[in-house]
Amino acid sequence: MDAVTIASIIAAATPLVYAALGETITEKAGIVNLSLDGTLLLSAMVAFATAQTTGSVLLGFAAAAGTSAIVAGIIAFSSIELKLNQIAVGFVLFLLAGDLSSLLGQSFVREPGPSVPPLNIAGLSDIPWFGKVFFSHNLSVYGSMVLIIVTYWYFYRTRAGLELQAVGERPEAAFARGIHVERLRYIYTFVGGAFVGIGGAAFSLDVKFGWSEGHVTNFGWIVLAIVIFGGWHPARAALGCYLFGALQVVALKLQPTFPSFTQVLGIMPFPVMIFMLVAINRPAFRSLGDRLGLFRRFLRAEAPGGLGTIFERG
Repeated sequence: MDAVTIASIIAAATPLVYAALGETITEKAGIVNLSLDGTLLLSAMVAFATAQTTGSVLLGFAAAAGTSAIVAGIIAFSSIELKLNQIAVGFVLFLLAGDLSSLLGQSFVREPGPSVPPLNIAGLSDIPWFGKVFFSHNLSVYGSMVLIIVTYWYFYRTRAGLELQAVGERPEAAFARGIHVERLRYIYTFVGGAFVGIGGAAFSLDVKFGWSEGHVTNFGWIVLAIVIFGGWHPARAALGCYLFGALQVVALKLQPTFPSFTQVLGIMPFPVMIFMLVAINRPAFRSLGDRLGLFRRFLRAEAPGGLGTIFERG
């Protein structure tokens, strides 16, 4: 595969990387954000509207992050304070956020606006093949690469990351050890939601320029599937994002060759991702993780034990 194609895959997967890692952070803390599909639509609209109105792409990203964090915070509040079902609240917010994006974004449909400018890294972008693949993008793409590394390091190499996992795995035990479960759940739900919003902004300001109704419909569900596919492990989640990006790029490249299947090729990445999600959780794949000790954590990551549960102080 040539360097240009691989670079295209990395760029296409960037919004998914932000959103998938954001949801991974949230779910590691025990909160399920089922509003993702609507939240991505709303944050993409807010990002484009803000950037077009102010002329600042940076403000567009900030507004999208704040909007998505607020939606995620509502889910956290409803679960922690009101003891409501996270799935039910998330689904209602998915519908609300999607409708809001259509209502509030009407005046911005198919309007021109700013986008993230390219930023080739001097010296590194000139390296044969490697430079073209990794150092000929923009700050949005570079940020997603850094986020993968930082998230992995934070989860598995810091005390705060261990506390995050404890809150999601066994919140009662974490509380008994003096960890403030509710506070951490709020913090990581806001942080994860903000990254989801950055993913929405990366769609409308970088990958799918502009705004139209249903601009990124169904991508939120794909993000949720990627988180499961990734086994709540940041590296595997990122791999799932790049795999989905590859499927999208291949579908686009095949359209001129098979014009009669244009509509089918456009939706092919979705059923293929679902098929791989099923295959990756088969017993045969799980047993492979047991035999490969070095990659056991990577291949056998499981859902946090306290995911979706309501924490009650003893």
